[in-house]
Amino acid sequence: MGVASFITEMTRGRTRAARLGTDTRRRRYDDVRELIASPRDPTPLVRLNHVAPGLDAYLKLEGMNPFGSVKDRTARYLLEGMRERGELDGRELVEATSGNTGIALAALAALEGIRLTVTIPSGVPREKLVLLKLLGATVMPTPDDLCPVDNPRDGAIALARAIADSPAHRGRYAMPNQYANPDNVRAHYETTGPEIWQQTEGRVRTFVAGYGTCGTITGVARFLKERDPSIRVVAVEPQRGHRLPGLKNLEEAKPPEILDRSVIDDVVRVEDGPAYAMVRRLFREEALMVGPSTGAIAHAISGLDPESAGLVVGISPDSGLKYASYYASLVEDEGGTA
Repeated sequence: MGVASFITEMTRGRTRAARLGTDTRRRRYDDVRELIASPRDPTPLVRLNHVAPGLDAYLKLEGMNPFGSVKDRTARYLLEGMRERGELDGRELVEATSGNTGIALAALAALEGIRLTVTIPSGVPREKLVLLKLLGATVMPTPDDLCPVDNPRDGAIALARAIADSPAHRGRYAMPNQYANPDNVRAHYETTGPEIWQQTEGRVRTFVAGYGTCGTITGVARFLKERDPSIRVVAVEPQRGHRLPGLKNLEEAKPPEILDRSVIDDVVRVEDGPAYAMVRRLFREEALMVGPSTGAIAHAISGLDPESAGLVVGISPDSGLKYASYYASLVEDEGGTA
């Protein structure tokens, strides 16, 4: 070996030796995917000290995941499951999303060099569209009326399925299908549920989450009720024609196949007005910058009976930073600038 080659090898060796490696105690990671929450490194629980008087209530801040939402967990499990089953081999992805799953899938797909097309309902916040495009996804805003008449709010899902199943695209696309894929439920059964149980030291008595894809509420509820069947599970459902991204009214949209109604004890219907009013309160009274679905969930929590609710945990699905354009009207009527 010549002198130059020897020096090169020594330099490479020092570089390898100098690599720090992942250390969760120091919050140091080799890969951004390692930041996705798990029982070893959970998202935080934060107590609601002002907006839910008389209640011992907490929000689990899923916006602290690296791609900004509870759907980071789902996307990781969806892709891992597809890879194990050989469904990703040489294929592109297509998925219907209200934004959060698409953003997480786009980030993970970008890391692996997989192309992603997302179909997304018209009218989602501009911020989500920008993030999807920055991450390299092909974005197809979708009118609701593309869907069959009996499911008027499912246009994006119908289009994604049409793309995946089209004879012209045979073998080109794989669809994670978060609304029917059991890996969505498994993500929360194996991570979110155990985190809540550990973080509350097994004292949680009421769990509150929204109707969306229903992976979160089904997976967490199954886990918690296996530990204690008396834990009460409350589902939050928006009004018909709502403007609460990520939530579904199951009268105007097809109930997701993964929804397990047997683990849900109560359903609370929340209108847009109270949900957005609660968003304002969460920002100003709790300094929690959360999305509209969190407003709906926190409003439902605030109406619980303090005598029977016990320790309450609600899911805060995402950060409010993705909804600044939606929130402009909340400050414009005060004479401020949006």
